[in-house]
Amino acid sequence: MSMSDLDFSSNAGDYKNFRQISRDRLLHEMLGSTKTGDSKSTWKVLIMDKVTTKVMSSSCKMADITDEGVSLVEDLYRRRQPLPSLDAIYFIQPSKENIVMFLSDMSGRVPLYKKAFVFFSSPIPKDLVNHIKSDTSVLPRIGALREMNLEYFPVDSQAFITDHERALEELLGENVENTRKFDNCLNTMATRISTIFASLKELPLVRYRAAKTLDGSAVTTFRDLVPTKLAAAVSNSLEKYKSTIPNFPQTGTCELLILDRSIDQIAPVIHEWTYDAMCHDLLDMDGNKYVHEIPSKTGGEPEKKEVLLEDHDPVWLELRYAHIADASERLHDKMTNFVSKNKAAQLHQRDSNELSTRDLQKMVQALPQYSEQMEKLSLHVEIAGKINRTIREMGLRDLGQLEQDLVFGDVGAKEVINFLRTKQDATSENKLRLLMIYASVYPEKFEGDKGLKLMQLARLSPEDMKVVNNMRLLEGSSATKKTSSGGFSLKFDGQKVKNAARKDRTTEEETWQLSRFYPMIEELIEKLNKGELPKNEYLCMNEPSPPVPRRSDGASARTSQAPASQPVKSRRTATWARSRVSDDGCSSDSVLKNVSLDFKNMGQRIFVFIIGGATRSELRVCHKLTAKLRREVVLGSSSIDDPPQFITKLKMLSEKDISLDGIRI
Repeated sequence: MSMSDLDFSSNAGDYKNFRQISRDRLLHEMLGSTKTGDSKSTWKVLIMDKVTTKVMSSSCKMADITDEGVSLVEDLYRRRQPLPSLDAIYFIQPSKENIVMFLSDMSGRVPLYKKAFVFFSSPIPKDLVNHIKSDTSVLPRIGALREMNLEYFPVDSQAFITDHERALEELLGENVENTRKFDNCLNTMATRISTIFASLKELPLVRYRAAKTLDGSAVTTFRDLVPTKLAAAVSNSLEKYKSTIPNFPQTGTCELLILDRSIDQIAPVIHEWTYDAMCHDLLDMDGNKYVHEIPSKTGGEPEKKEVLLEDHDPVWLELRYAHIADASERLHDKMTNFVSKNKAAQLHQRDSNELSTRDLQKMVQALPQYSEQMEKLSLHVEIAGKINRTIREMGLRDLGQLEQDLVFGDVGAKEVINFLRTKQDATSENKLRLLMIYASVYPEKFEGDKGLKLMQLARLSPEDMKVVNNMRLLEGSSATKKTSSGGFSLKFDGQKVKNAARKDRTTEEETWQLSRFYPMIEELIEKLNKGELPKNEYLCMNEPSPPVPRRSDGASARTSQAPASQPVKSRRTATWARSRVSDDGCSSDSVLKNVSLDFKNMGQRIFVFIIGGATRSELRVCHKLTAKLRREVVLGSSSIDDPPQFITKLKMLSEKDISLDGIRI
């Protein structure tokens, strides 16, 4: 099955987001294509390396892989048992080491497997192809040798990462110029971004944040050039696809905007008050994995159970972008509604002595459904309760109000100093996050020894001071780095303009308290959609001279804007509104079904890639704007970071220790 056989157009069947397309390509175009001839009905072994294993697990479940005829999944670099009666599917990166391992498996008189179907996650260099061809004993045993061009990691229906956890340090840190780490990180990142568009058969107009300032008064640093270098590397890869991938577009079909983390250093540290962000910020979670205790079936100590907070959970899907107060109220309503409608739940609440035989029969009949649904609701009630307790115990409402007021220019030094003096029991991390926001809005307050005195008042360590100083480093030139958002962008230039990092947009929609904040990419995406991004600040690598042709569905190829009066509604967007509930207490409709109906007539996709880590608030915005603009907005980044992770990475940005001589902490 070729890429052209898959359903990419909005006219054929249900619209598929990029994560669904990734899954279909892996299962059908790769695994399914091996069901030919003698191999059609036989079980196969799937062999992957470390990276491709993660690629596969990001899009597919083990049951999906088994359904495609795979009986065993193996690690390329582990000692494996010979299975000469079975065919093998190799899904590997095109590296020299991987090719050597593959040839070792399949060469000689007795190979490990009967036949090998080889799929590469990204383009393979010609010298490695020749190396394979030079082994005459292996060639007859190869059933397929193809480039899948799929080396990215979906983390959401509208988000992916390139899995570069140290990108902030390796691309934007000190003394990275012309280092092997820099080149390897940048080139691999560009390759993985490019494979997104190979999978979707889309050719983006590649826009990027320009390095030079408007007036040219600031010195351009190497760090400023990183978005430019990445944009160039992505464009080069896409140019090759135009001639190597059948039916690949020759003109722009979507838009890609490349930014770096310096565009907004407030979003990674401010307290985001959605259910999703609070879970990852306040709970001890491992990725999307949450561990909770359940009663023991044997009556002993409570047992620990791992659950994944992901798209398969309808309650999570509905509430993830709701304000935590809204989510808590909805959960209470769901539980009340569930108990009132479910007979077993009602009976469960009554004294067992009062139950008649008829009652017991009804209870048993309803119990299986009751247990499953009650377990889901109880899990989220427990999580929301734990979050709300943490909010109260840490005094986060007052801190959150101060953070938001700072961002919107409603308070200043007096209020921050008063908080640090009166809230000595606040955690070091929360005080540091407050000062990072303060430094973003009032950079002049950290000039000279002013910053050190603030750190002294907050009783923070030299390592913490290093974080605030590294914000300046990440921002680049401290002279005059202006952006399209004027005086409302993050900067350390000390200009005496309005001290606010955001314009108040609460008139746009009804919001809950502490939900005024929005990431900078929201403004940038809206401007990109309207064609209003300043061209001297956001350049385009491959903008054609003639206008981009209109899509076959009649949507504008450049700026398919939604009707202003009736934006599309989706439960996965942050509308902060209550949704309908069904009798079982779960969402009343399939989210994906509703979205696919809306997606059919949508305009071009918009991709935004942030070098150095993206935030959950930025992912929320992409879901929100997809509905508002009627264009699928996909977020990409080197990683998805929660506040503690971002702070740790910021500490590593500079190797120099900050001296606090003369300042007693």
